[in-house]
Amino acid sequence: MEYILLGIVLVIIMLLYFKVADRFNIIDKPNQRSSHTQITLRGGGIIFWFSALLYYVQHLQGNALFFVGITLVSLVSFWDDIQSLSNKIRISIHFLAITLVFYEAAVFETLPFLGIAVAYVVAIGLINAYNFMDGINGITGLYTLVVMGALWYVNENIQFFADADFMKYAMMASLVFLYFNYRKKAKCFAGDVGSIAIAFWIIFLLVKLVLATSSIVWLLFLAVYGTDTVCTILHRLYLKQNIFEAHRLHLYQVLSNEYQIQHRLVALYYALAQVIVSIVVVFFYHKVQDIVLFLIVIPPLLLIYSLKFYLLKKSDAQPELTRR
Repeated sequence: MEYILLGIVLVIIMLLYFKVADRFNIIDKPNQRSSHTQITLRGGGIIFWFSALLYYVQHLQGNALFFVGITLVSLVSFWDDIQSLSNKIRISIHFLAITLVFYEAAVFETLPFLGIAVAYVVAIGLINAYNFMDGINGITGLYTLVVMGALWYVNENIQFFADADFMKYAMMASLVFLYFNYRKKAKCFAGDVGSIAIAFWIIFLLVKLVLATSSIVWLLFLAVYGTDTVCTILHRLYLKQNIFEAHRLHLYQVLSNEYQIQHRLVALYYALAQVIVSIVVVFFYHKVQDIVLFLIVIPPLLLIYSLKFYLLKKSDAQPELTRR
């Protein structure tokens, strides 16, 4: 009953936000590098912050620094959705917010200096990776459900590291967001405020889980996004492109744009791929060494990603065949 009421409240909040976004013209206008073609309300992912707020007001004794952190990244991201901010401002706020959750999770007390430095790089990288991958209908909502579901399963069956409701509130927000976004014509997009806020939420949970188990294998719960993001950055660096500018070189973009595969289907592929990876991680945890598990998971993902180059080559060859 509690979650039904939560869902109803979140739906009402979303509908109220639509009125605000429509009133103040908070929209996403497609351009030549977009994966969509119609003007759509932006910032619907603010529902993740509201869900965090609803959780926090019921659990005031814990996760205070997390809530401050997610509020900071949500505010700066929402502002960036309305009016572009410099990368320096955004990264600075992300750094501050991550510092808050690192303090709450006792990272500074647990890890050596080098480990802390690596943790900052990984955390900021994952936040931006999650944002980069938010480009088609349904992908953020479905992928978040999979990741949060995997974290919840581990929390319940392998290693307790957080309040189960903390994950369920994020999952409920994802379901409500998907109701409006997982459509042929989405009612809204997550915007930076959505993808970055939920990425921050996931990172906090991953940090707590990694520290609780002394294992980094749980980072593989983001392996599909991570592989696509890192490989695409390397590809763009090879092409001498500015990696901070918009582009259409992610595998999901090639599938959606060049090959016109329906957005919802591509999003589902990504979610299912992460489901498979997460099952493998959970099954082999404690059965093999962490490095072996990474070697089991990453090479197949790299192989799948490499298909992008074949698809791009085939796409480039089509005009040639047409002219002939």
